[in-house]
Amino acid sequence: MSENTEQVIWLTPEARDKLAQELEYLKGEGRQEVSARIAAAREEGDLKENGGYHAAREEQGQQELRIRQLEDMLRKAEVGEAPAGDGTVGPGSKVTIAFDGDESDTDTFLLGSRELLGLEDSADLNVYSPQSPLGSAILGKQKGDEASYQTPNGKSVNVTIVAVEPYVG
Repeated sequence: MSENTEQVIWLTPEARDKLAQELEYLKGEGRQEVSARIAAAREEGDLKENGGYHAAREEQGQQELRIRQLEDMLRKAEVGEAPAGDGTVGPGSKVTIAFDGDESDTDTFLLGSRELLGLEDSADLNVYSPQSPLGSAILGKQKGDEASYQTPNGKSVNVTIVAVEPYVG
């Protein structure tokens, strides 16, 4: 993937610091802990039937994957402050839209990233990426503005921005 097509990931300074701390831990103490578990399991003998060894190796693989994900996110990160609350849709905004102008058919969601905004355990708020078809269609819009986007199956959907406010976690 070329530099021009990589997706920028918006982060608050706090979210960036949290991810950087997690990465530092995983690359230091985290790796040491998993390596120690692998070594201890290896000393138990036959590796073919050693469940502890295989579990530790699996954990090591998951940890290395997470390290690569964090490095990638931090490399692509654009650090900025949370939206100012001026009513313009942007990353970090909580947005309510009405479908096809029908005020009774609405959806409220966060424009951003669940993980990067600390919402890993929160299932009550949908999250859309600013790069998604809906996200890119409403980016920069304000309350009352209309936008349309295409769904993956090619259907055109029209929406009206009903409300925009900064997300407060």
